[in-house]
Amino acid sequence: MRGRCLLAGGVATAVSAVVLDERDLLRLALFVVALPLLSLAVAALTRRAIRAHRTVDPARVPVGTDCAVDVRLTGGPLVGALRVADTVPDAAGPRPSAPPRFTVHRLPARSGVTLRYPLRPVLRGDHRIGPLVARITDPLGLAEFPRRYGDADGLLVLPATVDLHGLPSAIGGGEGTPGAVVAHQGVGEPDVLVRPYRSGDELRRVHWRATARHDELMVRLEERPWRGEITVLLDRRDGAHRGDGPTSSLEYAVSLAASISLHMIRNGEPVTVVTEDGTALGERVAGAVGGAPSPGADRILDALATLRVSARTGLDGPPVAPTGDVVAILGATTVDDVGALLDRRPHGGHAILLDVAGWDTSGATPAPGADAAAAALRAAGWHVAVAHADTDPRTCWAELSSGRRVVAGSPT
Repeated sequence: MRGRCLLAGGVATAVSAVVLDERDLLRLALFVVALPLLSLAVAALTRRAIRAHRTVDPARVPVGTDCAVDVRLTGGPLVGALRVADTVPDAAGPRPSAPPRFTVHRLPARSGVTLRYPLRPVLRGDHRIGPLVARITDPLGLAEFPRRYGDADGLLVLPATVDLHGLPSAIGGGEGTPGAVVAHQGVGEPDVLVRPYRSGDELRRVHWRATARHDELMVRLEERPWRGEITVLLDRRDGAHRGDGPTSSLEYAVSLAASISLHMIRNGEPVTVVTEDGTALGERVAGAVGGAPSPGADRILDALATLRVSARTGLDGPPVAPTGDVVAILGATTVDDVGALLDRRPHGGHAILLDVAGWDTSGATPAPGADAAAAALRAAGWHVAVAHADTDPRTCWAELSSGRRVVAGSPT
């Protein structure tokens, strides 16, 4: 605006000088007109010389974890000022009214300058950082050039996870499970299936003869294993969840699915994560062996990070885990939905039902309670735990593992 006003004033002065035949006034007018034009040329040359490169470190973080973005500017020297603002979605960390902004007055020709700002993502997803928007001005502030530098860089935000302990009694005895050992107790006695002790196992299940034989704590399995893998079924139906953003019931379900999957993998169980329509989120991930980390766990987290809601209304679909065990994480579920799930999985499993009414802040669409669906599943032989908006995922998993109701962290 300042440059335009000065240019308009110079032209008007030049016209007046010609009409009045004032040569001195004409010289002044030409100087006034040339000044903003010269500033425009200086800003244009500076715009062409500057280069920008962005680095996100790390580029893959869980929700609520700090990361940093470095923007390196080169191509100086800088004549005038450079005002920089990076484009960052609100879900990736910055406040809506304060995106990362910088003003650079000096840009060394050789070393350049590095701008750094922190991020703390609040919502999972594949966020795009950039492009960089810069406004280049001359020293007098008469000309300004906006420019966008570079493409957007990715920031993959993983769902939040918590450490879980213990296993439900029917889980953890899969065929081919690492560490499963058949201990022979003598002639005429039935074989007893045992496995190495894991954190959270009850001491009453320790098999002392097998422990002495293998020189490490061995635990008796409750039943002869016949399950080949664990399938985590995640209900992502839009109508089955309530709430918005990071505090919604869907984010709670995704976080719980990620925590259970990692817990199973660490305990040596092969895991497959599927959605309510039977779509697998990647291939089956083998369980960890000997405490070594499983590279497949990262694939599950990456798939859950970009999971989106579904427009489906029911739980009908293909069979669920016909040769393995299942842990279903369900949103608002009716008795009819339970019937559709039982058709897909008639021989029982484990389910965590979300009582989504606690996540409903608007009350516009009332949600069915979880009690009727939980009773129907229990009647069909399922182990069921109900999670509320204020339920800690560890408490929910402890209830499912023990088979007893847990209130305020204590079994009843």
